[in-house]
Amino acid sequence: MAFHVLDGLGPVPDAVKGAVIAIGNFDGCHRGHQTVFRHAIDRAKALGAPALMLTFEPHPRDVFAPEPFMFRLTEGGMKARLAEALGFNGIVVMPFTRDLSQVSAEDFVDQRLVGALALKGAVVGADFHFGRKRAGTPQFLKESGDAKGFEVTIMDMLDEGDAPVSSSRIREALTEGRVEDANALLGYHHLLAGRVIHGDKRGRELGYPTANIAQSLRCNMKHGVYAVKVRHAGRIHDAVASYGRRPMFDNGEALLEVHVFDFKGDLYGSTLEVALIDYLRDEEKFASLEDLIAAMDRDSANARAAIAAARPISPLDEKLGIITT
Repeated sequence: MAFHVLDGLGPVPDAVKGAVIAIGNFDGCHRGHQTVFRHAIDRAKALGAPALMLTFEPHPRDVFAPEPFMFRLTEGGMKARLAEALGFNGIVVMPFTRDLSQVSAEDFVDQRLVGALALKGAVVGADFHFGRKRAGTPQFLKESGDAKGFEVTIMDMLDEGDAPVSSSRIREALTEGRVEDANALLGYHHLLAGRVIHGDKRGRELGYPTANIAQSLRCNMKHGVYAVKVRHAGRIHDAVASYGRRPMFDNGEALLEVHVFDFKGDLYGSTLEVALIDYLRDEEKFASLEDLIAAMDRDSANARAAIAAARPISPLDEKLGIITT
């Protein structure tokens, strides 16, 4: 079956009606979410039904904030990319608006889950709420399923250490440059994506041409230098990246600048996926360009060593096709 990306307010193809649906915001699709996903996919197979992820964009917190503020782990099409790699048959992206927030939990179940999607089952985390005034608790969904003929499974949160695996823990780790911790909680190497834009070409003059990728103004990843792997046009490349404001030059808006090792070609306008392997050092202002170039030489050597030692965290890494054995 082809993978389906569906507008949550649009028509639903017959091929994915009657699905078992994992429902939630799922920012990051981390290991805690993956317990929900696995159960949904297993139940779908047992029932001979499709498996769908239903999620909300933008994040509800952004809708009610004075301005968008959340540091998102999976923006745009990245959640769909992960859903396909995880084994779902499709993703339903529900546009979240103030109007949708006023739809009662009863109407959401009747109109979208039962009416449009004709679901056979739903799987949610124990902390999931939906509908006006967040009245759609997991228990409400369970009772609705009992009354309307679909099964509901409520999954407990996954703990690691002294706290649940959560998107907020991963955001905190990335903000502090703890890439290894973030990746461990995600269950795969954190992925960024974006279109390559024109820059000032200063890197080329320094002997390190870079592909410049603008990130959301809400990205709160720690400024500094990273070892990364890059996916471009179906091919995987080793690289070193800098995320920050370039204190040696302009202190402008934060930008992800990626130097792809041993690459010749034009990347402008293309989309790159960048997998974080390791955090190498903080962003610095050097006394001279010579000192900067010497640091970039060291960064490249350290990045190559970190990439050579990298291994897949889980089968999901390999299915995403960037970190493989």
